[in-house]
Amino acid sequence: MATAVHGGLSVRLQGFRKVQRLAYECAEAVAARLEPGVTERQAARMQRVWLRERGVRDWFHLPFAWFGDRTAFTGFRVPLQFFPTDRRLEPGMPFILDMAPVYEGFTADIGYSGALGANPVQERLAADLRAHRALILREVRERRPLREIYEDVDRLMVRQGYANRHRAYPFGVIAHKVDQVKERRWSPQLFGFGTQSLKGLAADALRGHREGWSPLWSPYRFSDHPPQPGLWAVEPHLGFRGTGAKFEEILVVTDSEDPEQSAFWLDDDLPHVRRWAEEE
Repeated sequence: MATAVHGGLSVRLQGFRKVQRLAYECAEAVAARLEPGVTERQAARMQRVWLRERGVRDWFHLPFAWFGDRTAFTGFRVPLQFFPTDRRLEPGMPFILDMAPVYEGFTADIGYSGALGANPVQERLAADLRAHRALILREVRERRPLREIYEDVDRLMVRQGYANRHRAYPFGVIAHKVDQVKERRWSPQLFGFGTQSLKGLAADALRGHREGWSPLWSPYRFSDHPPQPGLWAVEPHLGFRGTGAKFEEILVVTDSEDPEQSAFWLDDDLPHVRRWAEEE
């Protein structure tokens, strides 16, 4: 995925954009059906069913749903706490839907923040994520080391008065690489993650170890290298007093010397981007 794009998106990028849009359509459809009393497990199942009805048979990871203070990963200490629970949605409560389907061999990993009714705190968090999207793109185009960009995201969150909640993810990642996988009739999962996608990530990790880069974008030394060409699912996650908000979408990095072609968001027609445009 190291070629500059000429005359619009390449065929390959169109495949990734198609599945990313499908995932966001699922998030909007499920969010519209949420009501008081729905549990995280039910919301996660609604995402699975919606996507399977539209041809999804494989996953980078199965859908997640977090309600209330779980949107800020309050008290999260072990990976099992990320999985959906029987927490019920209440009026005014924030929620995050997160899914990573594989469709026709292309992978997406998205995050959608919302609330059941008005929630001014989460609305403010969601609005302030816009600055992080701009900062990340600008500094990736500058070929800054991923670890330094991570630290700049941290500093921006502190200036905004928020806590970094993506640091609670395994390895503290703000992003990870995604790629195509082979389509198979039967696609097993391991602890909620698709084995095909895990194999691909492991292969990237092995290759990156030999070449001095990592497919995980973290605050640690193994991410102390310039952005590697490819597709990155990026997810800055803000937290404030038990409320969290994030977006997650694909950032394309190439080896082009043209700054605008060296890195760009795969799609600017996404719910959070449209929401920011409306707020203007």
